[in-house]
Amino acid sequence: MGADTRLEDPAPGGLGEVDEPAFTGLAQRHRRELHVHCYRMLGSFEDAEDTVQETFLRAWRRRETFAGRSTFRAWLYRIATNACLDLLARCRPEPATGGEVRWLQPYPDRLLDELPAGDADAPEAAAVARETIELAYVVAVQHLAPRPRAVLILRDVLGWPAKDVAELLGDSVNSVNSALQRARAGMRDHLPAERQDWTGGEPDARTRDLVRRFTDASVTVDIPAITAMLRDDVRFAMPPTPGVHVGRDAVIADWVADGFAEMTGLRAVPTAVNRQPAAAFYHWREQENAYLPLTIDVLRITGGRITEVVIFGADRFASLGLPDRLPASA
Repeated sequence: MGADTRLEDPAPGGLGEVDEPAFTGLAQRHRRELHVHCYRMLGSFEDAEDTVQETFLRAWRRRETFAGRSTFRAWLYRIATNACLDLLARCRPEPATGGEVRWLQPYPDRLLDELPAGDADAPEAAAVARETIELAYVVAVQHLAPRPRAVLILRDVLGWPAKDVAELLGDSVNSVNSALQRARAGMRDHLPAERQDWTGGEPDARTRDLVRRFTDASVTVDIPAITAMLRDDVRFAMPPTPGVHVGRDAVIADWVADGFAEMTGLRAVPTAVNRQPAAAFYHWREQENAYLPLTIDVLRITGGRITEVVIFGADRFASLGLPDRLPASA
């Protein structure tokens, strides 16, 4: 207990003599919230995982630089943010455009639940706040240039003071405040107009019923029933496939053109990602005598209608903790 207390709030230079297992144990306490932070910055679950690993490696190599001027947690956030900025400069020098994010991946609620809810004002609560983890928010963030993106997340999500963000980025407080205003304006351009009406807390009975009816209609390929649940201006995307379809007729037409109307042998498993309802669909494969992963449909619901559908492929099932097959008797 004494060792943990000493490591949780190390004195200046207090990490220099810490061995690697003890350091790893301390860093691992913050893994999930750092992963969520990197996910917001990058929009990709896998890239976030790699960046957290890079963060821990950098932290271990630079442990002597921790001088105790901030908390160990804040020190890790600084390293993680810079690791994200390095990855973006190397792999994605230009932000997303046109409302689509081809590298977007879902974040499973089961992992978000690893962080305790605790006090609403606690850092962990901010890390998984519903309105800043939903796909629409993550997509909007990806349309910002990397440094304004970092400023927005650190200031508006994590609540860092402007002077701390300025120190991290090597900028002035005035520059940080200016970047924050530009980032907020950019977010308003890309967030849904009805953001104030987003569902808060746990889904209500009406929302759960709509998700159930959508799932049932998808399994039976009831196109008219699905159409009736979509709002006129519904949006649909299927990363990494390019394109965003807007409007009920356009979305249904795309699904029909892709052969959805002729599908048979579907099963569904309810799930949740990014604090949104979702359904994982499996397709019967005779040669395997089982239902195999097909797609994950993530829904955004507003006012009793489906306003957005983001579909991810079978490669995301494992990261979401979903079964790799369903038996014939399922």
